[in-house]
Amino acid sequence: MELLGMTTIFLLVCISCLLLFATWRSISQKEKQPPGPITLPIVGNILQLNPWNLPESLKKLSKKYGPVFTIYLGQQKIVVLYGYDAVKEALIDQADDFSGRGNLPLLKKFFQDTGILTSNGETWKQLRRFALATLRDFGMGKKSIRERIQEEAHFLVERIRNTHEQPFDPGNFLVHAASNIICSIIFGDRFDYEDKKFLILIELLDANNKLQNSVQTQEKGNGHSEFTIETLSRTTLDLFLAGTGTTGITLRHGLRILQKYPEIVEKIQKEIDCVIGRDRSPCMADRSQMPYTDAVVHEIQRFIDFLPLNVPHAVMKDTKFRDYFIPKDTMILPALTSVLHDSKEFPNPEKFDPGHFLNANGTFKKSDYFMPFSTGKRICVGEGLARMEIFIFLTAILQNFTLKPVVDHKDIDISPLVSTLANMPRPYEVSFLPR
Repeated sequence: MELLGMTTIFLLVCISCLLLFATWRSISQKEKQPPGPITLPIVGNILQLNPWNLPESLKKLSKKYGPVFTIYLGQQKIVVLYGYDAVKEALIDQADDFSGRGNLPLLKKFFQDTGILTSNGETWKQLRRFALATLRDFGMGKKSIRERIQEEAHFLVERIRNTHEQPFDPGNFLVHAASNIICSIIFGDRFDYEDKKFLILIELLDANNKLQNSVQTQEKGNGHSEFTIETLSRTTLDLFLAGTGTTGITLRHGLRILQKYPEIVEKIQKEIDCVIGRDRSPCMADRSQMPYTDAVVHEIQRFIDFLPLNVPHAVMKDTKFRDYFIPKDTMILPALTSVLHDSKEFPNPEKFDPGHFLNANGTFKKSDYFMPFSTGKRICVGEGLARMEIFIFLTAILQNFTLKPVVDHKDIDISPLVSTLANMPRPYEVSFLPR
């Protein structure tokens, strides 16, 4: 009996130890969070980062800590995803988990979590669904919106023609053209380039009041609706700013880059003359027959790396990602720059080369790494609209004009002005010579 009792106690001790070990291992694995540099009190890792070129700082950290690592900006914890595989696994394979919007104090104060950009949860889902449906109703991706872009391209060409070959900064012209497309969708009308109201955002936003009756159709029978005047006003502002800035800035980058490479312009113009000619306006149907021009447009967006760190995401719940545990609401930085500048997918990624999007036989080559508009559930709502505008506007300009830089093309610096949030084009002037 004594031996049996000792055996029983021994077995109980062993079982207890195994259970304790299993529990410890489970907790240990659950709490294993992405590695990162040692943080300092209050300031976190700020002193270890270059605030003027945060993308480069993160690139160096990724070489030491891998594709998933943690940094602290002050007290703000951020998990960085670096490289195509990590970004894809998070934003596409685990799209629901990573679909939150990160805490952006400046934008939060301005937008108050009411528009598409900064909202989360059910508010974001309903506003995004409403915005997509509205854009479709107004013809995004249909013939009507394409005709609007073609019409605006004509106005843009004529405005450039009126500069009479004098050098100027085309930035305002390009932004105005992009603005008029989104205005025609949101407000139902375009604005003359000389109209002073066109430059006053608040007066444009007042036009949103006309939507009130249709909004109250949306709200009827719904005790708690996300479709309030405030949320729709903020959503309108989101669409206006995104639809104006991204396209206009991309085109400004593009025209500066093309000044440096006259041989690329010549190839584009040869393709334009062959497919479109000089007498009719470019249309989206032409793109499939213009692989070189399409490759140049893609390479412009890849090269400029407009939003190198993306707009921050957040995890919607406690999340297991690879071997790591990421607590709910943790801010996520999916570094788009690490995807767009991947040296395996794009040889010599720091060089502007349309060949990155061309097969050996000259046909267009698609790439899963092309995600300038982000990817997954938070991909830019107006991606399709922006891509149409960039192609048609750029093609229309080069159909009608040849670019003449004010300095030798070899001396043009096409590298963007690097910042933490967005890579902006360097100031420049250029003359447009009629063809």
